[in-house]
Amino acid sequence: MQKDQIFARKMDRISPFQFNEQVTLVFDDMLARSVPLYHESIKQQAEIGCHFFQPGTKIYDLGCSNGNLGIMMAENFKGRLFSMTGVDSSAPMIEKYGNRIKHRSFEKNIKLVCDLAEHIEISNASVVVVNLTLQFIPPEKRDCLVKKIYNGLVSNGILLLTEKITHAHPLLADLQITWYQNFKKKNGYSDLEISQKRDALEKVLIPETIEKHENRLKKAGFSHMDIWLKWFNFASMIAVK
Repeated sequence: MQKDQIFARKMDRISPFQFNEQVTLVFDDMLARSVPLYHESIKQQAEIGCHFFQPGTKIYDLGCSNGNLGIMMAENFKGRLFSMTGVDSSAPMIEKYGNRIKHRSFEKNIKLVCDLAEHIEISNASVVVVNLTLQFIPPEKRDCLVKKIYNGLVSNGILLLTEKITHAHPLLADLQITWYQNFKKKNGYSDLEISQKRDALEKVLIPETIEKHENRLKKAGFSHMDIWLKWFNFASMIAVK
């Protein structure tokens, strides 16, 4: 695993964050050191996805990146028939994903698409995963995407949503930020790296409150939702049609 040192040197100009080839190379290290409980989160989502999958339907992984979650879910099917579409707007990520599943027994069960999540038509789905992806979509497009997901799900289908979140109360919002910065420092990131990455992500990653997510899910039509995993400013949710 190549170490993430993208923001280790002082930059005169910080460009908006992109999932380019440079990020793709260090992505797994970046996730392990930047996303609390990441591996536990995708492990449980993979198992939940297999549990709720209905034969003859589809799985959509919107914002699939390099395939960590999709591959784990495919392995959990243990040879059972399934159909999954992985979608990501980053060509380097899709290429990495494709290389990882070459010659695997489930390669033909996974279709990879390089496109924006909001451009994808969702149909006959029993499982849709949006893992750390909605936060990168312009806020004005999020309601429409979630509604499209709801419309494309079969009865008792699920949406698995994991997001970086914020809090409406200033004191608790500051607490979340402080604990998150401490988490990254404990994982070896310097103050410079944390500061420069935060600047790169400004206006690219726009988090919302749990209440905002809940209201969007209800507005889309989901009858039940739950927060099954939370670590300060990261939360994993499940919504059932």
